[in-house]
Amino acid sequence: MRVKLLTLLLVAAAPIVRADTLLLDSIEANKATASSRPRGGMSMDKVEAQFGAPIERHAAVGEPPITRWDYPTFSVYFEYQLVIHAVPSTVEPSSAAPSASASGG
Repeated sequence: MRVKLLTLLLVAAAPIVRADTLLLDSIEANKATASSRPRGGMSMDKVEAQFGAPIERHAAVGEPPITRWDYPTFSVYFEYQLVIHAVPSTVEPSSAAPSASASGG
């Protein structure tokens, strides 16, 4: 009975452990590439002057208006005309992290 309960608990905890690993990998990748993305507070004009024209410009949404510009390796979010956040557009999975196709999702 004890072995069955322990097995059940381990199986139930497996997805949680995997999610923590993926989150930590994403955080490390974000830190490693932060210097190659626009900084908070930059204007749209400065972003375009430094990084060139974006691949895609998304219309502003909400109030205050939030605009997104997509570049090949990152996306930039603006509130009005100023950068509020720039994030990597892709994160390379580590060799320990399962791929989406391997997990069936």
